[in-house]
Amino acid sequence: MTDYKPEDYISYRIERAKETIGEVKIHIENKFWNTAINRMYYACFYAVGALLTKHNIEASSHAGVRQKFGQVFVKSGKFDRKLAKHYTDLFEKRHKGDYNVFFEYDEETVLRLYPLSIEFIKQIEKLLEE
Repeated sequence: MTDYKPEDYISYRIERAKETIGEVKIHIENKFWNTAINRMYYACFYAVGALLTKHNIEASSHAGVRQKFGQVFVKSGKFDRKLAKHYTDLFEKRHKGDYNVFFEYDEETVLRLYPLSIEFIKQIEKLLEE
């Protein structure tokens, strides 16, 4: 196993978040709605992972990451509650789109969620800079 510094991991995760949110444009252009939802969720997940790492908070599952994020950053008022709800919404939509048979999201849903996902990542970046 390779040793790494927490700041290296934080940097890596936020860069992955930005790279992944950038992929969404391509999926929108190609009308890959479920994949766009998936990538938006993972972009936000990577950003939250960076934030938790910065604060020495460990979580071992997607649900754990959401729970710790909510406890430490949302309940305390450090992160906007409405924007945090977007993260939970993406989690649920990603799960439904990935695992439900014969289920497709539509353009309207994706175009509504995309700007919120970008804003979510920007807010995480602000917290990382503090």
